[in-house]
Amino acid sequence: MDGSLIPEMPDRPRPYVVVVGNEKGGTGKSTTAMHLIVALMRMGYRVGSIDLDARQSSLTRFVENRRAYAESSGQSLLMPDHRRVARAENKNKAEAEAAELAGLRQAFEELMHCNFIVIDTPGSDTYVSQLAHENADTLITPLNDSFVDIDMIARIDRARREVLAPSPYSKMVWENNNRRVMAGRPPLDWIVLRNRLAHIDARNKREIAGLMEQLAQRIGFRLAPGFGERVIFRELFLRGLTVLDIGGEDPDLPPNPSHESARQEVQGLLDAIGLTQPAHA
Repeated sequence: MDGSLIPEMPDRPRPYVVVVGNEKGGTGKSTTAMHLIVALMRMGYRVGSIDLDARQSSLTRFVENRRAYAESSGQSLLMPDHRRVARAENKNKAEAEAAELAGLRQAFEELMHCNFIVIDTPGSDTYVSQLAHENADTLITPLNDSFVDIDMIARIDRARREVLAPSPYSKMVWENNNRRVMAGRPPLDWIVLRNRLAHIDARNKREIAGLMEQLAQRIGFRLAPGFGERVIFRELFLRGLTVLDIGGEDPDLPPNPSHESARQEVQGLLDAIGLTQPAHA
């Protein structure tokens, strides 16, 4: 079955699709997606968002919290045009996949007016996640700086500091990228974000940095600095806010150097993707 989600639009530009994905939970995918969404909206772009994580639905709850906070506080907050694709309950696998493909295609059709579509994926291998990866222009894979998370990209011989083989996830990304190229589309731009954990010692950091450089060359992704382990990211979730929404005028969140550092991390993400110009610049 054809997995293309974006119809031909010869009369206008197609939306640029950014997928935030890996097959591991707890790496900050939804936090990354929401900060990217808000950053793009603040630059003047029309942004659509799609949540494919039917079980957790963290991005959907983030958007719902944001809408509720805007209504209760009277603040005017930028909102994405959001869609959630539910998991099909069909017992037959082929029927379930057809239903999920139809749901995802409908979400794309409803977001064709957007400049960007940002997709948050589940921390597992699912049919709709594979479809999203196949249709991504940029894939962002957040990873914590740990050997457990690196294993999601490749098998590692830690004693020898060697890369043994790509992981099933990396192979899936390759296969979907090959489908893109065979269909005449540009190759996928894969960016791995190294989120930093505060408790990792300097030696482990150096080991991980060296292995990630090896992986980037062998597997074919770009490395970019991710987000630090900051309490502020977790605190803001309940109000649906990002570090880009807060400032000194908020009495509940006084100025904090950590907040400014977090904003710089978000800007670093935009720089890594190559998004530095506002809309209509």
